[in-house]
Amino acid sequence: MSTVITKQLDDDILEVRLNRPERFNALSEELVGELTEVFKGLNRDRQNRVVILTGEGRGFCSGADLKSEDSQAGSIPGTEGMGELGYVYKFQEYIADMILAIHECDKPVIAAVNGAAVGGGLSMALACDIRIASEKSKYGAVYIKTGLSGCDVGSSYLLPRIVGLSAATELMLTGQVIGAEDAKALGLVSRIVAPDALIDEALVTARAIAQNSEYGVWMTRKGIRTNQDAPSLRHAMELENRQQVLGYFSGCMEEAMASFQEGRAPKWKKL
Repeated sequence: MSTVITKQLDDDILEVRLNRPERFNALSEELVGELTEVFKGLNRDRQNRVVILTGEGRGFCSGADLKSEDSQAGSIPGTEGMGELGYVYKFQEYIADMILAIHECDKPVIAAVNGAAVGGGLSMALACDIRIASEKSKYGAVYIKTGLSGCDVGSSYLLPRIVGLSAATELMLTGQVIGAEDAKALGLVSRIVAPDALIDEALVTARAIAQNSEYGVWMTRKGIRTNQDAPSLRHAMELENRQQVLGYFSGCMEEAMASFQEGRAPKWKKL
């Protein structure tokens, strides 16, 4: 049985579901590899416009599978014959590549957080563009509880940018697990819904995004991600200027104006 299941919710909206419910969707070598390939493949996908990422069962993702019996040299590509140090380092990079694949996907990704998102599961949710929470969801940067650093697979970069430096530092130094209401108060999630309404709510947001032009969504996401690290307002504006000028020549602006005047939905050009 596949550890990652994909399902078309609309013609242009894809659901990606982690499928290890018996382990609260913990990150096995197989799941990490499958999920990385799904998200890298989405960059070559001309059909789907928005992705919803969620978990099967009661958990979103409980982080690395610390009880996995398959964790040994050769269980991931390029580690055949390696010693323990080499394998552990490669496995760390293997999970990090998965987080990067989600974060660098050229489609907007909505995390529909159905249960616990802790450790690598929290980083996975942070790598998404939007997080919608079930009332039963929980969040924790619990890496420090393993005896190692509280900074892991992107958490020290992503979490402070989302909740602020002080709140992120407290979460990462304590390993505290918080519920949906506290996550909402910190700005970690955008809204909280009943568990049985989670996918429907994510789908409403996905459809609202997909109604916009392909160019507009693509460049907005690139602009936001790039300007997180802009050294100044002027640098950020230079990127915005280029995006808007390029967009003017895409024909999307004329179509937006024409559809508004004619009282119809826009018929966007494909890139």
